[in-house]
Amino acid sequence: MKTAILVTGALGQIGSELVPALRERYGAEAVIASDIRVPKGGAAAGPFELLDCSEPAQIREIVRQYGIGTIYHMAALLSAIAEEKPQAAWQLNMGSLYSVLEIARHHGCAVFLPSSIGAFGPSTPRDATPQDTIQRPTTMYGVTKVAGELLCDYYASRFGIDTRGIRLPGLISHVAPPGGGTTDYAVEIFRQALRYRHYTCFLRADTRLDMMYMPDAIRAMIEVMEADPARLVHRNAFNVTAMSFTPEELAAEIRKHIPDFVIDYEVDPVRQAIADTWPRSMDDSAARSEWGWKPDYDMAAMTKDMLDKLGPTLRRAADPANES
Repeated sequence: MKTAILVTGALGQIGSELVPALRERYGAEAVIASDIRVPKGGAAAGPFELLDCSEPAQIREIVRQYGIGTIYHMAALLSAIAEEKPQAAWQLNMGSLYSVLEIARHHGCAVFLPSSIGAFGPSTPRDATPQDTIQRPTTMYGVTKVAGELLCDYYASRFGIDTRGIRLPGLISHVAPPGGGTTDYAVEIFRQALRYRHYTCFLRADTRLDMMYMPDAIRAMIEVMEADPARLVHRNAFNVTAMSFTPEELAAEIRKHIPDFVIDYEVDPVRQAIADTWPRSMDDSAARSEWGWKPDYDMAAMTKDMLDKLGPTLRRAADPANES
């Protein structure tokens, strides 16, 4: 039985936390991290392969070499960057997924694909967004996410490939810097609050969006892949959620820990337009009933943990003694 796991896009915001979690659970040698760039410092804490996901032969060779049984396909261009480079976003997001699914079909691999709240659009109900609802996104990122959901469903029904996925809300992490997403303010705000006690937000103060702390997101990715397939009515793109807030509400929570923190606003019309089409909150009852999903962090717990974890990291980075 093939047990090795391949993670593409392993150095991205999600992959950089997913890989250690998978290695802790399944063993360091069983998880092969891959990315189009090499790890910082040129070393990795486990197997690493340089991989350009636009080259199917490279993916196939790694799958053969390591006896890969599961692929977590994380390589993609995110929402804001995808709007700047829509053609490149389609080629990477869809071209690489097609290659992964074809290789999985020939080598018997299971596939995890993250979807997003970006898969919804302005005609989707924005509050308590249902699991099954209209999906007409107005961004290239959203188009690739909907197409990816459908393609994974097709490969599951047509070829029997074990494809699974979740629709991620905005993600908040203290490990990796933001990667070009519309909800990146919810990461940047903590770094700026700790460094400067000030943050200029690119979304309006009242922009409510669905959010999740990265530890919950990583756990959801692993749990959905471990779920009993007999219980799954849905397979791809389960809604998952943990909290919903606005920039002003998050700033108020941060001020409980940093009383002199100030937020102001300089709205980016591109990212604001994207955010205005995304859910304010999602209904994740399908994930809860089909595989027992439940988040650990709300806004208060996430804020405290972010500040506790990020503070020492920023202090170390600012210490001249740590410079090479």
